[in-house]
Amino acid sequence: MLLERNLMRNLIDWRSGKKRKPLILEGARQVGKTYILEEFGRRYYKNTVYVNMENASGEIKALFSDSIDPKKIIAALELMSGMKIRPDDTLIFFDEIQELPRALTSLKYFYESCPQYNLVSSGSLLGLFIHAGTSFPVGKVDFLHLEPMNFEEFLIASGQEKLVEQTKNDGQPLLTAPLKEQLNYYLVTGGMPEVVASWIESRDLKSVEKIQNSILLAYLHDFSKHTAGMMATRIRQVWESLASQFAKRGNKFIYGLIKEGARAREYELAIQWLVDSGVVRKVYRVDRGDRLPLEAYKDVNAFKLYFVDVGLFRHLAKIPASVILNKNAIFDEFNGLIAEQYVLQELAPRKLFFWDSGAASEVDFVVQLDEKIVPIEVKSGENVKAKSLRVYRDKFRPEVSIRFSLKDFHFRDGLFNIPLYMSFVFNRIVGEV
Repeated sequence: MLLERNLMRNLIDWRSGKKRKPLILEGARQVGKTYILEEFGRRYYKNTVYVNMENASGEIKALFSDSIDPKKIIAALELMSGMKIRPDDTLIFFDEIQELPRALTSLKYFYESCPQYNLVSSGSLLGLFIHAGTSFPVGKVDFLHLEPMNFEEFLIASGQEKLVEQTKNDGQPLLTAPLKEQLNYYLVTGGMPEVVASWIESRDLKSVEKIQNSILLAYLHDFSKHTAGMMATRIRQVWESLASQFAKRGNKFIYGLIKEGARAREYELAIQWLVDSGVVRKVYRVDRGDRLPLEAYKDVNAFKLYFVDVGLFRHLAKIPASVILNKNAIFDEFNGLIAEQYVLQELAPRKLFFWDSGAASEVDFVVQLDEKIVPIEVKSGENVKAKSLRVYRDKFRPEVSIRFSLKDFHFRDGLFNIPLYMSFVFNRIVGEV
């Protein structure tokens, strides 16, 4: 089935750019990078020359091991594909480019000597390869980042495009019941495109669980493929502690949950490996809410980890789908754990932090939007008493604050309450303030 992605607009802008560079589309495995680039080629080019670097043929390996002169590469690709590669109507697509490091390096020469060609590539685990010393074309490539499907994309795929458009235009949905129902489905499936497609086509929870399990197993396979020995063991230990870490809502990452007596110096590289692979997201604590940039005020020793996708996290944590689908019981049962993970995913890929007073007050997220610092509180139901957010607002006097909850949309005294099922209006709200 066809899954529309918001990133397609960015690809169109890249194509029409006057100073276009070869493009690298980053993102965790299984978020749909190959799908969207192939669809981009199908819609906007006469031909697409596709090269899979992960399962590269002997000819492709030999081509990039010999010379990375773009003209020679293009001539060889024309012979292999049987297509004429023309700058104006042909898309060249290097999939999983990190698997052939010299192909990654070749992007520099495409930019310098053949910028007229339309060249895109996808990259998983790129952060790992860069840290490992792979020659990288710094300044010679454009980047885009693809996340799992967000709730808006899920709604459109589910046939709710008109309701999304009406809600965004009017600021209030005419119908809330469909949005609430679809939100519960989304919390079960998450945003991995293969999972979403399976759910929409079959409505079969067993199929959803099977695909989610296979994706998590693929992540585990990456651990053993790209690491060995003690490093592989420590990555797996961190991985196995993630559900417990997430359950400690309101606390920073606790090394003792990995194993008794664990120390930061033993596991910081394993954690960074998971971050660089895109499997987890790292959110640092900041101790100021009135100074820019927030990055300068982060505490590198105090952080939380979140998962790349809310549906995968639900499966990893063994939270039954029935708990979510039965009248939002998940929010009471698990203290807003899923709600917080969901909001973080909706706001990605923005750089988020959290704030605490060092005592009993903590604000779930803080984000810098141009010259504004916006605190964000996540409430899992309709009980929206928020002592921590009140402490933050009294202390730092932010221009605008955001609270996500299940209460209806409203604005009062600089505080926007956004229903969890209306997360897609966030950009409009903060842009208008």
